[in-house]
Amino acid sequence: MTKDNYFFDTYSIIEILKGNNKYENYKECRAIISAFNLTELHLHITRIFGEKIANDVLEEYSQCVVNFELDDIRETTKLKIKYAKRKLSIPDSVGYVISKRLGIKFLTGDEKFEDMENVEFVKS
Repeated sequence: MTKDNYFFDTYSIIEILKGNNKYENYKECRAIISAFNLTELHLHITRIFGEKIANDVLEEYSQCVVNFELDDIRETTKLKIKYAKRKLSIPDSVGYVISKRLGIKFLTGDEKFEDMENVEFVKS
């Protein structure tokens, strides 16, 4: 699975960092994330592993950030309204929309996305 591009949601990055075997095949893939995911990632990694490791992860994954466009915001709003009952997070919703625009799979273990198109669902 090397050299494939995926939009990694925060959950998938955390599972990789924890050493989850189900995410082993994705370690060599090129991660794409948004600034929203990077912020969320830094928060969770600080809580789980501490500030030093979180800052190292922040530096590493900052190289993976892509900008979002105005159309991404519009599409995110449509997605959030369409799936309002699922209570999708803003970072994941933006990421999902970006992944569709870039033509890459959205990698997640979040069951809210499991049955959606363009999703690579991996549950730990």
